[in-house]
Amino acid sequence: MTLLPMFPLGTVLLPGMVLPLHVFEPRYRALVRDVRAADDRFGVVLIERGSEVGGGDTRTDVGTIAQVVQAEEAPDGRWGLATVGVGRIRVDTWLDDDPYPRAEVSEWPEEEPELGAEGIARLQVLVRRTAALRTELGEPAPPVAIELVDDPTLAVYQAAMGSLPGPADRQRLLATPGNAAMGELLVELLGDELAFLEARLGGQ
Repeated sequence: MTLLPMFPLGTVLLPGMVLPLHVFEPRYRALVRDVRAADDRFGVVLIERGSEVGGGDTRTDVGTIAQVVQAEEAPDGRWGLATVGVGRIRVDTWLDDDPYPRAEVSEWPEEEPELGAEGIARLQVLVRRTAALRTELGEPAPPVAIELVDDPTLAVYQAAMGSLPGPADRQRLLATPGNAAMGELLVELLGDELAFLEARLGGQ
């Protein structure tokens, strides 16, 4: 187990995803100063209930390690960060929030690739269809001609980043063991998302 500073958020950070952060709360300013003095890594978990500000929230027990790749401190002590998700973690034990949230965590290595080229190709079709419908609706969307990477696990995360806007669906995916099971779940979730987008488009 590893002791890790933790940043509970109302969003889900997936491995490979870039997450910008504007840090203004005093306890998280202290967290940033400490991680900058150490290895620039902290954990991000989803807040299931409660607020990002003030504490007293309920947090998930599966999250992602965030690596700081760029940091800038404002004269008033606020921080602007650019971070990237580098791997999944399981929270073993939450510690007290003084001076900021901390937890004992275990890194969750990705399993051996099981999702083959056919599975990646199927996901790509669904992601492109989702992007096309969102574009028709005038909503933010990845490029319609998006190409998923060859790595099965990264392909699943890449597809989710571009196609699943809701934190609950992203969290379900993050907490699923094995990229084959993740791929199956993502196909199901994208099917539901496509049906929703098609219904909205038909109702215009």
